[in-house]
Formats: sequence, structure tokens, C-alpha cells
Amino acid sequence: MPEYVEVAGRAIFSFLVLFSLARFLGKKQISHLTFFDYVVGIVIGDMASQIAIDTSMKIVNGLIGLVVYTFLSVFLAYGAIKSFKFRDLVESSPSILIKDGKIMEKSLFKHKMTYDDLMNGLREKDAFMIDEVEMAILETNGQISVMKKPEFQALTAKDIGLRMKADHAPSLIIIDGTLLEKRLRSLGYTKDWLLSEVKKKGADTFEDVFLAQINSNGTVYVDLYDDNGNKQ
Repeated sequence: MPEYVEVAGRAIFSFLVLFSLARFLGKKQISHLTFFDYVVGIVIGDMASQIAIDTSMKIVNGLIGLVVYTFLSVFLAYGAIKSFKFRDLVESSPSILIKDGKIMEKSLFKHKMTYDDLMNGLREKDAFMIDEVEMAILETNGQISVMKKPEFQALTAKDIGLRMKADHAPSLIIIDGTLLEKRLRSLGYTKDWLLSEVKKKGADTFEDVFLAQINSNGTVYVDLYDDNGNKQ
């Protein structure tokens, strides 16, 4: 067998294995990854790449390494869920960087953070002045959470005694000409009502609509396939 064919086959195999293991490990947003998750991802990815291009490595050996590393990662994750002490050992715990408006220099030094690192994290949370901050916490994923002093916090409707109507997030109701009837019913609207709304936007049927969204106030956003309401 030519070497390039073998490499291609190994690459496909390692991709499928890596995809399966990633699904097994579960979903987690990149912004929520801890340092441990990040390292594990790098190692597993490196193992998969070695299986693909290192023809001197037996596929079985590489597969064993991937499976062992994946199951160890899952074991540690479940251990962190069941035990607070174990979670603190594996993922560490949040650290206070600012308390009662005062910077905790020892925490900055412990986490090898500079003043610029701290200020960058605060600015990302719309806190440009330190004296606005009541507390700042370095989370286990490296993000900084900020609680401003009461006098610098934004007013809410509750603060000024306003009662707000129940709200729901905007919801896609037609995708590529297909009506999501179950979702429409759950929002309390009928097909006839929606059809009348999309007709106002120039469509004749639901099939003429590429994308439609119902907003919380009952208005409907409609995007047609083209300006004439016909599929292109």
C-alpha cells in the first residue's frame, strides 16, 4: 500500500475517533474551559495527529492512548462534581482580586497577573475605574467577574418600581421555507396569524420565506428568498 494512502486512511480514522471522543466528553463552551480542560484537549489532539501521520506507530497503540486519556478526563470530571475538595485539587477555585474596593496584591502575584492584566479584565466588564469596583474574582476559566459598588450599578425596572411584562427571547419560526409548527404553538400563535404577517412582507406562502423570527413584542422579522418573494 502506498504511504500516502495509508496516511490518508489513518487521518480519516483518527478524525472519526477524535470526533467520537469529543462527543463523549460532552459540550462545553470554549470560554468556560478550565486550564485542565485546555491541556487535556491539546494532548488528545496531539495524540490523534500522531496516529494520522506517524506510520511507525501502531494504530491500536495510539487508540489505547486516546481512550485511556479520555476516560481519565471523564473520571476526573465526575470526581470534581462529586467532591468539592477533589474539584479544588483538579480545577482550583476562584480567587478574589479586588475586595471592598481594595486590590489583593498577593492574589495578583499568586496568579502571575500584572496590573495591566487586571485592568484589561475590568475594562471588558465596563469597569474603567478601580474605585467603581466592589469585588473582582478570577474564575477557574481565567475570566474576571466584576461586581460594581451599588452607586455605580445600572438601574433596573425593579429599582424604580416599574412592572414589566413577561418576556421571551426572539425565536426563529421559519427556516429555509419550513415552518416550525411546534415552536409556533408553544409561543401561542397560529399558522393563519403568521401567514398574514409574512404576506405583509411580500410572501405568498411560507415556502417563500428564507428566515422568519418572532420577537418578544409579537413583531415578525421576515427575510424572503429574493425581493419578489420567489425562491431563487
